[in-house]
Amino acid sequence: MDAPRDPDAAHDPDPGPGRAAGLAELDRRVEGCRACPRLVAWREEVARTKRAAFADWTYWGRPVPGFGPSDARLLIVGLAPAAHGGNRTGRMFTGDRSGDVLYQALYDVGLASQPTSVAADDGLELYGVRVTAPVHCAPPDNKPTPGERDTCRPWLVQELRLLRPTLRAVVVLGGFGWQAALPAFAEAGWTVPRPRPAFAHGARVSLDGLALFGCFHVSQRNTFTGRLTPEMLRDVLRTAAERAGLP
Repeated sequence: MDAPRDPDAAHDPDPGPGRAAGLAELDRRVEGCRACPRLVAWREEVARTKRAAFADWTYWGRPVPGFGPSDARLLIVGLAPAAHGGNRTGRMFTGDRSGDVLYQALYDVGLASQPTSVAADDGLELYGVRVTAPVHCAPPDNKPTPGERDTCRPWLVQELRLLRPTLRAVVVLGGFGWQAALPAFAEAGWTVPRPRPAFAHGARVSLDGLALFGCFHVSQRNTFTGRLTPEMLRDVLRTAAERAGLP
């Protein structure tokens, strides 16, 4: 299934069950997308060849949809699924070291039911938080092209529209996510300042009352070198949660 060509085709949803059904349908459509040939070939090749440590796994090998409740007040926007993480498990930030860092921090600030995320059926629940990405397929070398980012944007636009009735704050992980998210917010109906705000860790921008926060990505390069520490991540998440009205 190709990505939607016209983001304006998605209408503002009704609150409650209609929104939940809308997100479930969106997730189903995302899972069937084959719009980017390079990404399709890579994700499926990884799923066939696997990593030796996961030889007994049946890899997901498809686009990875967002994860979290339909009435989320806080959204976390990453980059793309990892080849042997989300591309293996079928859930965002699940089964890799970046996810280990993120979900531990969410648990520490009271936004997750457990500190680990190892499989889609491990019982993890997020409290008032949804996790998504501007690119839903695992890219080679963790580097989507600008064209792949733009092709995938309508999915994020539709997700933002569906979440809008309850969404109060967003944490964007990394500069790529920031550059991808701002146009998506504009297309989804928020007013984005011009010139567009630059990414920085701790950056905060108000979009028609929606608080947008920048945070270094939870990549191994950042966490292993100390550029992003658990305390720094918890501070951003805690501030965003407070702005979103989460306990």
